[in-house]
Amino acid sequence: MDARREKGLVIAATSRIERNKLGWKVPSQSGNGTYIVNLDHGEPFCTCPDFEKRHLPCKHIHAVEYVIQRETKPDGSVTYTKSVTMTCTQEWATYNAAQTHEQEHFVTLLRDLCNGIEQPEYRFGRPRLPLSDVVFGLALKSYSMMSGRRFTTQLKEAQDAGMISKAAHYNSAFRYLENPELTMLLKSLIEQSASPLRAVETDFAVDSSGFSTTTYDRWFDHKWGKMRSEAKWIKTHLMCGVKTHVVTSVEATPTETSDSPQLPQLVNTTAKTFTINEVSADKAYSSKKNLHAVQAVNATPYIPFRSYSKGSQGAKPFDALWQRMWHFYNFNREAFLTHYHKRSNVETTFSMIKGKFGSSVRAKTPIAQVNEVLCKILCHNICVLIQSIYELGLEPTFWPEVGSL
Repeated sequence: MDARREKGLVIAATSRIERNKLGWKVPSQSGNGTYIVNLDHGEPFCTCPDFEKRHLPCKHIHAVEYVIQRETKPDGSVTYTKSVTMTCTQEWATYNAAQTHEQEHFVTLLRDLCNGIEQPEYRFGRPRLPLSDVVFGLALKSYSMMSGRRFTTQLKEAQDAGMISKAAHYNSAFRYLENPELTMLLKSLIEQSASPLRAVETDFAVDSSGFSTTTYDRWFDHKWGKMRSEAKWIKTHLMCGVKTHVVTSVEATPTETSDSPQLPQLVNTTAKTFTINEVSADKAYSSKKNLHAVQAVNATPYIPFRSYSKGSQGAKPFDALWQRMWHFYNFNREAFLTHYHKRSNVETTFSMIKGKFGSSVRAKTPIAQVNEVLCKILCHNICVLIQSIYELGLEPTFWPEVGSL
């Protein structure tokens, strides 16, 4: 028996190992926090530094294997005998610690994330503000839920604390928010902020929702002889992990856009960082193109079929994937829904974002409105990381390969 197996046996015999929504919670032998072990998706993984470095079973994985005795029957089925108590209740001590220390962690993580932003080359004219400081201020403003003017004091405090080199005037911040180049930068920051959880998330959900604005469309209704108005919305499509609710990719548009065409881009962006096992989405995403987009990243699509859909799809050439998933949906409905119901987590994600950072935007122009929504999502991801620091013993690091953006 090697050293890691021996230590795993000691942990299993002397420590309390519990099951939660993310996997198995294993105490650290040093007494500094806990790690999460998951054995449900093929190759096991652990959030400890040893597994992150070697990608081989660590002592925590061996400890969980010791408390789970596997018995394989002649028909191939597996029976699990668990010697620990199963619990999925809220761990209030961990939650309270994360919430009470959230603000101090938030500014640190946001600063680390913004440090990877490369300053555009200076050409001529008045020297520009450091782009990393501007993005830091815009995200921190979204987190504070203050107006640009009232946020000025807090931004100057961040300057005094050494978080930024210069506090931008609120008018300067508003002008940067209207820059279309900022949209791609914020999307990259959202993707990078999700990357520390790539060892945790393997199942994902997709959906869309709207953020209201203060601008309106007005028209004259000739039928009723009066003016009508309707508030504009920022349509936001996102993909999130179903365990931590971290947003892994996002598309936001200032106009109404269909849901289905957005899925391939969301899947491909997520697949650059995460290993995807399955993707859940509602009927709005039901199409042959979307099924193949998910299969292309070696994942299984759990997308319900519309009532009028047929196994043959009513067209040629024959599509084996469509037919296989159609039969699975219609003749193994209970098994299909077990996976599909994970889709509700994307609705939870939208609820978390809107409940904490607001369901509307203050900006007036379409580009600024999109960028403001992306700032909200970036803040949400950082808050998810803070929760993971206390729940998983995570130590988030950004830009591990490229160094900067």
